[in-house]
Amino acid sequence: MKTISPQEVTGTIELAPNYRIPLFLVILSLPLLFLQVWLGIIFSLLGLFLVFQTTRIRLQFTPTSLDVYLSGQQIRSFPYQEWQNWRIFWNKVPILFYFKEINSIHFLPIIFDSATLRLCLEKYYPLAASPAIDSEAN
Repeated sequence: MKTISPQEVTGTIELAPNYRIPLFLVILSLPLLFLQVWLGIIFSLLGLFLVFQTTRIRLQFTPTSLDVYLSGQQIRSFPYQEWQNWRIFWNKVPILFYFKEINSIHFLPIIFDSATLRLCLEKYYPLAASPAIDSEAN
């Protein structure tokens, strides 16, 4: 697989869905159902909810904003000029995407391609643009 640099990312990029986390939660729930029924039910419902959301939600990076689409219809736009910081938790197994705007904080589970997410973030809002980022961020 060819490695792409942030400078090579151009135009509008739609992140591909990634079912890793939702399916992991569903599979994890199966043995939990035998050990602790309620915990197994909670994990299975969370996993199934994330599977459902993964089929419906799409993120698109444009030159000016991060756009969120639900079943093909744009529901929200986050202009980069209002961003203050972003972070992907945890590098080896990315599970959570965080970004902070001037007036709000957002957390999203990684239900899309994390490598492309990182490339787009580095292209459109490099961490150097955020003076508040701590040195151990990633």
